[in-house]
Order: sequence, then C-alpha cells, then structure tokens
Amino acid sequence: MNFWSSRIRECKEIKYIVLVVSITSSFLTAFLGSALNVALPSIGKELSIDAVLITWINTSYLLSTTIFLVPFGRLSDIYGRKKIFLYGVYIFTLSSLLCGIANKYNLLIISRISQGIGAGMLFATITALLTSVFPLGERGKALGISVTSTYLGLSLGPFLGGVLTKNFGWRSVFIFSTIIGIITIILVLTTLKEEWVEAKEESFDLLGAMIYGVTLTSFMYGFTRLPSKTGIYSILVGILGFAIFIYDSLRKKDPILDIKIFLNNRTFSLSNISALINYSATSAVSLLLSLYLQQIKGLNPQSAGMTLIFQPLTQALFSPIAGRFSDKIQPGYIASIGMTFTALGLFLLRYIDSHTPITFIIFCSMILGLGFGLFSSPNTNAIMSSVDRKLYGIASSMVSTMRMLGQTFSMGISTIVFTLVIGRVQIQSSNYPLLIVSIKVILTIFTILCFFGIFASLGRGKIIRD
Repeated sequence: MNFWSSRIRECKEIKYIVLVVSITSSFLTAFLGSALNVALPSIGKELSIDAVLITWINTSYLLSTTIFLVPFGRLSDIYGRKKIFLYGVYIFTLSSLLCGIANKYNLLIISRISQGIGAGMLFATITALLTSVFPLGERGKALGISVTSTYLGLSLGPFLGGVLTKNFGWRSVFIFSTIIGIITIILVLTTLKEEWVEAKEESFDLLGAMIYGVTLTSFMYGFTRLPSKTGIYSILVGILGFAIFIYDSLRKKDPILDIKIFLNNRTFSLSNISALINYSATSAVSLLLSLYLQQIKGLNPQSAGMTLIFQPLTQALFSPIAGRFSDKIQPGYIASIGMTFTALGLFLLRYIDSHTPITFIIFCSMILGLGFGLFSSPNTNAIMSSVDRKLYGIASSMVSTMRMLGQTFSMGISTIVFTLVIGRVQIQSSNYPLLIVSIKVILTIFTILCFFGIFASLGRGKIIRD
C-alpha cells in the first residue's frame, strides 16, 4: 500500500515538475520574440539596415525553427523527449549570448538561425512532455497554464524589452534571455529525472527529414522573396519537393511525418490548418504596431512596449480559462469563437492612421488578445487529444510547426507588401504615409485570412472523451 501511495505521489510530483519546466521554457521563447519586436527599430538604426532586411532578423529564426521542428519531434519520440528538450535549451541559451555580442548584421542572422534550431527542439517537446504526464481530463488545464506562461512572456516582453533597450541597448534583451535560459537548464538538471520514450523500437527517416528540410526551406524562402523571379522559382522547387515528400512518406513504414494522420484524422488536420491560418493572420501584428507606435506616433521603445502589453495580458487572462473549459466542452467550439474575435480585432485595426488615438490601439489589441486566448489552448488540446501516445512528439512538433509556418507566412506577407509599397529603404519621415498604407494593406489581408479560418475551425470533428 505504501509503495503504491508513493508511486502516485511521485507521478503527481513529476506532472508538476514538467509543468514548471514548461512554464519557464515557454516564457523564455515568448519573451525574446516580443521583446525583440520592440528592439528591432534600434537594431536597424545601429546596424544601418533597411525595412526589408530588418524583417529577416525574425524570418531567419522562424525558418530554422520550422525546418527542424518535425525531425526533432520524431527524434524525441524515438530517443527521449526530455533529452531533446534539454539539448534545445543548451543551444537556445548559447545562441542568445552570441546574438547579444554580434557586432554585424550577418553575425546576428547566423546566431538567430542557431537560436531557431534550439527553439525547434524546445517547441517539438514542450507540449509532448505535458501531454505525456497529464491525462485527458486535466490536459486542457495544463496546456492553458503553459500557454498562459507564453502570454506572460509576450506581455512582459514589450515592457521589459522597451526598458532594456532604452536604458542598456538592444543587446541587453538577448543577455536577459541568456540568464533565463541558464535558470531553465539548472531547473531541468536538478529536478527532472524521468524520461519519456514512446517509439524507441522505430527508426528515424533521415532521407525523409532531408527532403522535408529542403522542401520547407525552398517554399518558405521563396515566399519571403516574392514577387521576384527567385521567389517564384524557389516556391516551384518547394512544391516539387512537397510532392516527392508525400510520395516518399506514403511508401515507408516509419516516415518522418506520417501523412496518413492528416488524411484519416479530420480533427487533427483541420485543427492544424486552423492554427496555421490564425498564426498567419496575427504573428506580424506586434511588429506592425511597434513600427507604427515608434515611427508614426513617435513613442520611445519603453512607451511602445507599455502600449503593446495589453494584447498578451488579455491572452494570459483568458487562456487558462479557455483551456479548462476545453476539458469539459468540445475544444473546437471555443477555438472557433476565439477565431471570430481575432478577425474582429484585425478588421478594426485596418482603420488606423496617423491621427488614431492610442486608446483605440489598446482596445483593438485587447480584442485580439481575447480572440487568441480563446483559440490557442483549446486548439492545441484538440490536436494532442486526437492522436495516440506514440505520436505525441510528432503532434507537438506539428502544433509548433503550424505556429512557425504561420509566423513565417505572416512576416512574408509583410515583407512582400513593404517591398512593393515602400521599397528597400530605411523607414523615415518622408515615407511615413507609405508605411501607413503598407500596414493597412497587410491588416486587410490578415482579416480575410482569419475570416476563412473561422470556417476551417468549425469544420473539425469532435474529440471522443473516455
């Protein structure tokens, strides 16, 4: 009796240790992303880079993260989720330090690519670890708490990023992230002794991983280079690679990504499509508003960060509530309501101009925060609850892949519009009217995307609960 009591207590302790580790790592990656958006204008000024090149500070990170997500998700299922997670924290932390000491644009981009590889390892395992230790009836609550930590990172990022950038320069944002990374490493090494390996008898598809990486690289790079011929040719190569990847996956026993999951599981496929649309329509909004507030409204980084804090704070407030409800109500219903609020917030932001009051920006940001808070954790719960345990690593990596692809597409759309409307010049007072036009066009595209996303979200099937 004492043996089983101790085992139950140990399992409970493991659950909450994994939750704490998930909270710190989710905060780490989210903080850096949102803080960096506030610091980008300062980076652009110090390194003398134009409006198009500045987007590559984010895009290079997103590209490398997305390319390595699925392979590392598969490796975590075969060799251990904690192991891949810990290596990811090592790489992310070291790369943060390298970003902080980079004195040239090219060195910064290389460090961001390395940081993206580490992030890919983290994103591929965080949700899988949580899903491994929390049963179906508690999973939505746990995922909601984890997502809340992400939004707390997003909330504090603009504020702390603004304070750090204003008082210590943009490099301090990366140094601060390095410190959080070290804390996370210590936490994992000292508290998390368990390992989760659900598919150790299966093999790793190296050829499939290479085809997958080349396909994503070609497609995503091409998208960011549109409307040039290089962009078009690269996308065509990506489409060809995608066809080869599907053919290769369907004929293998243990492919890097089992395409049959998408063909035979409507809940899984439409939930992933909904996530892709949602992130594509929202990820670049913080960058757009950061440029708007600092360039058009003349706010300093700290004041801009204070204005941007309302969206993630609202997300942090509603995400755990939505996650808890998704354990009791079909998560697709809650996620669809969230997608609707997101579309509304984007639609209202389309009307900003140089005279728009800051209070209107805050109001729209809170609507977006409500929408995303209602969407994210229920949608993740739907994805993770629709697959078998041995596929948790792949499912977790797909959750993050949709987020990274969406963020890349979002930045790609912004880059295309900036290229066509403003051109490859530094943003200054003479082209502020063109900056506003660009922001309006981008937000219009995002609104249309999110509108169609509502129907994709509503079309998923129901989760069968035990």
